[in-house]
Amino acid sequence: MLESTHYFSSFGCFEIKGSSLGIQSIRLVNKKPCPAGPIPKVLKNCVHQLDEYFKGKRQQFKLKLDWGDATDFNRAVWEALLTIPYGRTTSYSKIADQIGHPTAVRAVGMANHHNRLPIIVPCHRVIAKNGDLHGYFYGLDMKRRLLELENPMSFARQGSLF
Repeated sequence: MLESTHYFSSFGCFEIKGSSLGIQSIRLVNKKPCPAGPIPKVLKNCVHQLDEYFKGKRQQFKLKLDWGDATDFNRAVWEALLTIPYGRTTSYSKIADQIGHPTAVRAVGMANHHNRLPIIVPCHRVIAKNGDLHGYFYGLDMKRRLLELENPMSFARQGSLF
């Protein structure tokens, strides 16, 4: 049975869905206030790990994931995303090479777009080959904020002196 809950962080309100098969989706929702309530047992570990991540106390998630009816290609991309170290980035073309489809750079981007488990499956760590930030479905500001959280020395915004 699919269960759901909400989790609030400084990054916003997230709706989490999952079952005994694993976490199925995490999505940012525009709900104010973020709904509070009991957390189903199958989602407690996910909420706990997200809380640790957003507080800078967790670098890797250890959760059972439910890919659902995803294509083999998308699964391959998402599994490759799980290998990107915390605080590091890679390019869409490197992911395409890693999964054995070097010409499928745009398809890798589309797989990232269809990732139902953002943050846990870190599509925010994939950037353009030239270093530009591209295509995050929560917006580039959210992508930058997640990268800043993970690696403030490399991704922090330059402040003003005056």
